[in-house]
Amino acid sequence: MTDQKNSGSCCSADGSCHSSATDVEAGGVTAVYKVSGMTCGHCEGAVSQEISVLDGVTAVKAVAATGEVRVTSAVPLDEQAVRAAVDEAGYELVGMI
Repeated sequence: MTDQKNSGSCCSADGSCHSSATDVEAGGVTAVYKVSGMTCGHCEGAVSQEISVLDGVTAVKAVAATGEVRVTSAVPLDEQAVRAAVDEAGYELVGMI
């Protein structure tokens, strides 16, 4: 996996899956975004690296196969900041899912 901060699954620690795009967890707020253009592990790493430097981000998990990027942060992130980070990596943020 290319995620250097969080190697867990998209499910919570108790194994349950979440249905909302933003969840409050022990480690902060988790949001799931859709990113287009990711095709491989390198893509996952590039997106994860750019998002991980945003203030308050504690974990990033990008999955090229689904185009999903799960971000955990201390407080909710500004979507424009996430969009700019994804753009800097060379991909397109479709939106929050």
